[in-house]
Amino acid sequence: MQNPSARFLSLLCLAGLWIAASALRGDPSVLPSPLALAEPFWRELTDGPLLFHLGMTTWRVVLSFALAMAIGTALGLMMGTRPGLDKWLDPWLVVFLNLPALVLIVLCYLWIGLNETAAIAAVVLNKIPNVATLVREGARTLSPDLKAMATVYRMRRIPYLRHVVLPQMGPVLTGAARSGIAVIWKIVLVVEFLGRSNGIGFQIHLYFQLFDVPMVLVYAFSFIALMLLIEALFLQPSERRVTAWRRA
Repeated sequence: MQNPSARFLSLLCLAGLWIAASALRGDPSVLPSPLALAEPFWRELTDGPLLFHLGMTTWRVVLSFALAMAIGTALGLMMGTRPGLDKWLDPWLVVFLNLPALVLIVLCYLWIGLNETAAIAAVVLNKIPNVATLVREGARTLSPDLKAMATVYRMRRIPYLRHVVLPQMGPVLTGAARSGIAVIWKIVLVVEFLGRSNGIGFQIHLYFQLFDVPMVLVYAFSFIALMLLIEALFLQPSERRVTAWRRA
């Protein structure tokens, strides 16, 4: 179990390095100190559109994450437990793993249009291959002895998945979730940067055009803070729960 105080101290050290780098640069318009971001952050939070854009990005991240995890997990389990299917679909997986995210985003916008459907589809299609690959490798390591035991006791499919497969796949799924949400929100920012009229990525694009580094950092770090909160409150506790049986 990770020590919360150690994590907090680590973040303080990172902030200290940032302050030192800002002082050495000596130009707040290029690299402002984190302390200098407090005022514009509070202004955007109370009187500006920060919460609206943060909400739009969060909605896209949550929806894309849920779809990518559901489809990728199902695909990975099928490929990991069915060698014939894996042989056929593996080339597809390699193609999509090596297809640049930017290309897929642009193609979705060209084919579907500059709308939410294209935005979500681009993010989901970018992440499904990664989830499927991780889950497939985990499915290949499922214990044949436990499967044989479930067969002997004629365990139904749903209880088998719940009590036999999921406990073994828990670490793989939580690892895929933690890496997935980190990658997905970065892809969502690119999607918003290129073709949406709201969201954190749209605001970063706006302030990039104005060469406003402090505001770019305000919007970027607001979402990073949200992701750190989700990591601490949901992902890490979930990982501890699904691996508890290994420590019992």
